[in-house]
This record gives sequence, C-alpha cells and structure tokens, in this order.
Amino acid sequence: MKKDEIIELLKEQIKGLRDDNNRLLDQIDALIKEVSSLKEALLQKGESLSKQQRLTKGLAKLVSNTSEQQQAPQSAISEEERQKIEAEKADKRKARKNNGAKRDMHYEMEEEEHVVYPDDPDFDINKARLFTTVPRICVRYECVPMRFIKHVYKIHTYTQEGRLFEGKTPASAFLNSSYDGSFIAGLMELRYIQSLPVERIINYFESHGFTLKKPTAHKLIEKASNLFENLYKCIRQTALSDPYKAADETYYKILVPEKNSKGKGVRKGYLWVVVGINTRMIYLLYDDGSRSERVILNELGSCKGIIQSDGYSPYRKLESDAYPNITRIPCLQHIKRKFIDCGEKDPDAKRIVELINALYQNEHKHKVGVEGWTVEQNLMHRKKYAPDILGEIKDVLDEIEERGDLLPKSELQEAITYLRNEWNAVVDIFNYGDTYLDNNMVYPNFLVILTYYCNHLIIR
Repeated sequence: MKKDEIIELLKEQIKGLRDDNNRLLDQIDALIKEVSSLKEALLQKGESLSKQQRLTKGLAKLVSNTSEQQQAPQSAISEEERQKIEAEKADKRKARKNNGAKRDMHYEMEEEEHVVYPDDPDFDINKARLFTTVPRICVRYECVPMRFIKHVYKIHTYTQEGRLFEGKTPASAFLNSSYDGSFIAGLMELRYIQSLPVERIINYFESHGFTLKKPTAHKLIEKASNLFENLYKCIRQTALSDPYKAADETYYKILVPEKNSKGKGVRKGYLWVVVGINTRMIYLLYDDGSRSERVILNELGSCKGIIQSDGYSPYRKLESDAYPNITRIPCLQHIKRKFIDCGEKDPDAKRIVELINALYQNEHKHKVGVEGWTVEQNLMHRKKYAPDILGEIKDVLDEIEERGDLLPKSELQEAITYLRNEWNAVVDIFNYGDTYLDNNMVYPNFLVILTYYCNHLIIR
C-alpha cells in the first residue's frame, strides 16, 4: 500500500474510534443520569419512610393514651335507671372515703407538740381514768406570714486597766447597713427566684408591716448582686480547674423588644452548663442566648483534663490537635438513645442497644469507693470486659454497612454515623478508671436550676 492510502486508512480508523468513544461517553452520561435519578428516588423514599414512621409512632401514642380514645356510644337509658346508677356511684364514693390514700405528714417541717385535755366544766381529771392509753393524733398546719422584727442593740462600753471593752452586734450584710442576711436573702428570693418586680416586692413588704423605699431596695439588690457575681466567678474558676468536667446546654425563651412572626416578643436562647465532677461545682454560661461554638470553645479551650459531653459539633472540636490538653469523652446514653429511636422492630438497632446495655451491666458490678474498690481496680475491670464488647459493636456496625441496604437518611444510618463519629472518644472512656459512661450526673444538678427557670422568661 502506498503512503497516502495508509494515512487515509488510519484517518478512517481514528474517526471510527472517536465515534465509538463519543457513543460510549453518551452512554455513560445516560447511566449517570439514571443512577442520579434512582438515588434521588431512594432518598425521597427514605424521607417518606421516616416521615411515615414518625407518624406511626405519634398515632401509636395517641391510641395508647386513654384520654385520646373515643368512648363507645351508649344506648339511651330511662330516668329511673339513670338515678339508680347515680345512687350506686354515690354509695361507692361514700364507702371509698379518701380512696385509702395516706395523708402526707410533712416530716421535713418544724414541729410543735401540744397536749390537749378535755375542757368540759364537768370533767375532773382526778376522778377520771384514761379511756385509751394511746392519745388520738390530730394534725393542723399553720402558715406564719412574713414577719419583720426590729432588733435594737444597746451597746455598753467599759474601761478596764487602761483598755476599752465594747459590745459587738451581729454582723450586718453590708458595711454600715441596718439589714441582716435574712432580710437580703428574702429580698433576693422574691426578685430572682419568684421573679417579682421591685414594685410588687415593696407592696408585699408593706402589706406585712414594713415600708421599704424603692431606691433602698434597688441599692440592696445591687450590692447583693455584686456579692453573687464574686461568688459566681469563684464557682466558675473552681469548676473549670476540675480535671474532670461535664458540659451540656439547653434552651429557654428570652424576652426581647422585637416581635416574632407570631407577634410575641420572645425568641429561643441557650444556656450552657459546666459541672466539675470532683468538686461538684456547677455554673451556667449565658452569652445573649447564643449556641455558637465560639461561646463554649472560648470557655473550655484553655482547660486541662477530661470533658464529657454529647456529640454536638463544638464539643467534638475539643478532640482536635488545637486543644492538646483536653481529652473529650462522649455520653453513651445519647448514643443509645439514637438507636432506641429506630424502634423496637429494628433488629440491628436492638442489637446495638443490647451491647451498650452489656457495658452498663458490667460497669455496675463494682463502684469506686464502695467496699474498698479503687480506681486502679476499676480500670483493670474495664480492661477485661470492655474490649470484647466494643469489638462486637464495631463488627455489628461493619456488618450492617457492608450489606449496603441502608437508606442514607434513615434513622439507623444517622445513629450509625453518630456512633462512628464518637467511636474514638467512646474507647477513651475505658482508658480511665474513674470516668462515667455518660454525663447523666449533670442533670440532677441542672434540674435544680431548671426548676427555677422553666416557668420564667429570661429578659435580655
């Protein structure tokens, strides 16, 4: 073949290859579109399934709630039968009396005992004899309204052998103040725990016999607040210096000048809480209701030791190299809750929950400080039981994900992702002998504060 013929032949082959290549590229594009469409359909199906599951759970709760169940229609009854039924109900109520309930005896209260004798004019105790050896007990509860007492101290001064001796009065709450600690405590309780405005406090005091001027009330509250500010700083310093801390956050409604879409001057805001596990010190952190990571990272970033929290992303950043002096460990209860929310009918989620429960069961066999059980012994105990259970949890996670049948946004997939993100921190729990498996110790302390705030709004 001549040179020109060879060139033409090669050109034809190249053209054919290019056509084949373009055809294959078109097929690839078509396949990509089909896969994307299928993926989108699966995601929509997953969202629809999740929505249906949540709806089913809600309906199940409504059905199980007797207050939501409709009563079956009853056939009409005659007036005579109705009166008979009402009479039977009345007899039952009369026979039942107080439903057999025991009275609350209020053993926490201050108690005074009174001996009561008959006061009948014909009664003579010298002639009478006891009818029963044990007296009948009757209880009355008395409410003593707020009382104000003016204590006047007459201070005497003496000289003896060239020395001056002068009597001293009890300490007042503030320098050169006539108000003692009980007065200030009552004022602050009404203002900050009962959330009464100063004007109402003044009226309340006046109704009980004490006239308090408004400037005086404001000044006393201001001075007491300064003392509490110093106390807060001391608590904060003590809690942050604890080598083992727990942290959490919760939201409240905050009063603001601006109206929201519903016409109310409120918005959601957050309070952070940090607890020193060893010192048992708890303090709140409030920064205009912000839940920004800046708030908690600025507060905990310079700390040292262990910090236990849930998997909220700002907490997980404490595991990074930017905070070399901090070891963050997670809360197993938060992880467990993720799998419980998948439902009892999900066998995979149920298996993970059982394995987490196995960690707790082994942990509860011993307790540091009880019967001489030491931190070192507890660490050895953890090294024995934890690795096998953790390994089994990891195997179950791998097995579930290798099947490839999980929808990306399903509850189980979200729970697995949550646990995967927390895995290294979970392992760290069992590298210590004195850590908890969760941060539930925060809530008994936090509930005290929640009790005071849950019925009130924070004013910005």
